[in-house]
Amino acid sequence: MNVTPDVKQKTLVVIPTYNEAENITNIIPEVLKQGAMFDVLVVDDNSPDGTGGLVRSLMPQYEHRIFLLERPGKMGLGRAYLAGFKYALEKGYAHVMEMDADFSHSPDVLPRFHEAIQDADLVLGSRYVNGVNVINWPLKRLLLSYGASMYTRAITGLPVKDPTGGFKCFRRQTLEALDLDRVRSNGYSFQIEMSFRIWKKGFKIKEIPIIFTDRVGGTSKMSSKIVREAILMVWKLKLRSILGLL
Repeated sequence: MNVTPDVKQKTLVVIPTYNEAENITNIIPEVLKQGAMFDVLVVDDNSPDGTGGLVRSLMPQYEHRIFLLERPGKMGLGRAYLAGFKYALEKGYAHVMEMDADFSHSPDVLPRFHEAIQDADLVLGSRYVNGVNVINWPLKRLLLSYGASMYTRAITGLPVKDPTGGFKCFRRQTLEALDLDRVRSNGYSFQIEMSFRIWKKGFKIKEIPIIFTDRVGGTSKMSSKIVREAILMVWKLKLRSILGLL
């Protein structure tokens, strides 16, 4: 007899979306297939392509395992994740994960995150902990990502190989120890800021190797504005840390 875990033993996988209709109805079943300990929360920014409606259409098939937060417009990646974290904490989940909708993060790795978080406070899925594990990225994008990781480590001292990655698992106590309303970043620098704040709190961070595959469907949300935000954010984090203002 299969017993459904209590929510206090489960992991909520937060997936932010904007125009992910090509992917969302495929990624959700694959996530849920990884075990009864995983539920999914989609945070959708009023996608014009109907992503939110597709999520709702899946809900009857997976009772009490798929949830949807709909926001009025495109409000940014960081704000989406923070909304998801607060939802997970309010509902009592033991762990909270970040994951992309486009299959660049493989659902098959979720059980490894579940295992790793048992003796860590934050688990990072790392593209660079065992060499470079990226598939189908153009060289320019790879150099930008790898260079950003080196730059972040050099400025902040953050002792992880892939500080910009967005495939993560948090223990609920880790998120509860942060003042989420003080998190400033909203683009991909959000990933750096969350890991930096957690490290500075003295929590245990573990990296596990993943293979990152560039999206096939949909459109990347990367922009020059996001890159500029990340370049400046590492200096702001370092200064706030020195001044005791984190």
